[in-house]
Amino acid sequence: MPRLIEKLLGSLLTLSSSSLFAANQTDTQQSIQATVEYSQFTTKRQVVDQLLIDAATAFKSPARISHAGFTAKMPSNMEIVTNRLLEAYDLEPYRTDLLISAANAQIYNKNADRAIELFEKVLSVAPEDVDAHSYLAVWQHFTGNDAESAKHMKVLESLNPGRAADMQRIFDTVNRIVETPLKTTFDKAQDGNTAIIRLGYALNPDGSMHDILIQRLEMTLAFAKKQPKSLIVLTGGVPKNHKTEGKLMADWLVEKGIDRSRIIEDNYARSTVENALYSSYALARHDIDHATIISSASHVRRGQTLFEIASWQTGPKDITFDTVSAADKPLDELKVPTDGELLGIYRDALRTYGMWSYRSYPLEQR
Repeated sequence: MPRLIEKLLGSLLTLSSSSLFAANQTDTQQSIQATVEYSQFTTKRQVVDQLLIDAATAFKSPARISHAGFTAKMPSNMEIVTNRLLEAYDLEPYRTDLLISAANAQIYNKNADRAIELFEKVLSVAPEDVDAHSYLAVWQHFTGNDAESAKHMKVLESLNPGRAADMQRIFDTVNRIVETPLKTTFDKAQDGNTAIIRLGYALNPDGSMHDILIQRLEMTLAFAKKQPKSLIVLTGGVPKNHKTEGKLMADWLVEKGIDRSRIIEDNYARSTVENALYSSYALARHDIDHATIISSASHVRRGQTLFEIASWQTGPKDITFDTVSAADKPLDELKVPTDGELLGIYRDALRTYGMWSYRSYPLEQR
């Protein structure tokens, strides 16, 4: 036992000497230390935990804005989220996940330039981070910096050829869908196993369906009668007064004569990303060849992009999609997507693909 104690003391003395030696060195081989003063707190861990709790609280704040059924966090909340995450990063400069989460908060805030700065900061400490290069390839392309986007794609090809191919596939998918003219009428009946996908629309506070949702259900009903063998996927799970869009839409269609056995309810999806992720398993289970998505004209391009990406993982392998738009605005005004719509398409495409926007517990969100 004395010999063991002597050995431990010797190790401690060696560590102490090494620490003193390192402290007197002027070369670059020094550890990164936090520059923020936190001595007034019990531990640094408590400070970081509280900052992340504050960020999660701001993110989950009930203050929201909603247009055409699309729900987004208030920009002011996103500034709070970003600031708290960056304060936490100042204390823990090895936590690059905090930078990625902060950058994505700026994407939600529609500030792609600020997000790019933060993703670049990730590369300054982790130059081979595959996710950071992926984000930068997308957002530099979105802001029109194609040369910078190509640079990150080239790095991706050397680091992870599969990821580079997937990013290119996302670009190609978005380009094809954006260039496809919107339509408000149904094409001729499709052959094979077909499905109709009706994306939800926010319920009224009392849990009743909005007139816009009923109008779109009437479109769904007409198409369901035109294609009597098609399955009908009704997706929407944001509860209002203990009711969900999926269940109310199903009851409405059954009352109008649609056989309930044709209907698949998704009462859990809280966003278009979850609409696609959850419903894609239903499409795979029934080996659907073609699905038609019905939603607002300002929403269908994003919906189709996400459903296509979700199907890459779940199948069916050769499934195809098209869309029918409820004209919330004149189609001529929506012929070219706005920057806001295109940002939403790319943001949610990455989320559906599997790149989580927020990855810093307790703020974790796909």
